[in-house]
Amino acid sequence: MKKLRNHLIGVDQGQVMLFSDFEDGGPMWTGQGPREVRKDVRFSEVYRSSPRVMVAISMWDLDRETNLRADLSADAVTREGFTLVFRTWGDTRVARIRAAWTAIGELSHPDDWEID
Repeated sequence: MKKLRNHLIGVDQGQVMLFSDFEDGGPMWTGQGPREVRKDVRFSEVYRSSPRVMVAISMWDLDRETNLRADLSADAVTREGFTLVFRTWGDTRVARIRAAWTAIGELSHPDDWEID
């Protein structure tokens, strides 16, 4: 459990279109086996420490002829941002994916003392 020791809590959120591979025959639509897409996301403000990040698929467009296999995660979370990671495998054909994210964490306060 992350305990927040600050009354100044920031909640940031957004959505990212990860890819639209059916338009140009990209690997998520035409490929086989393990595939991965990564997109960097920047927060609107820098957090005091790395926040907690939750991710979800907010839109998906998949081929109905193949098994649906998907893994969405947040990787390399820092005070400034994180990397959204979408993975699939096998014969799954993914036309496009949009991901939603929410970050919750402490923000710096003007009265914080920073001693170097």
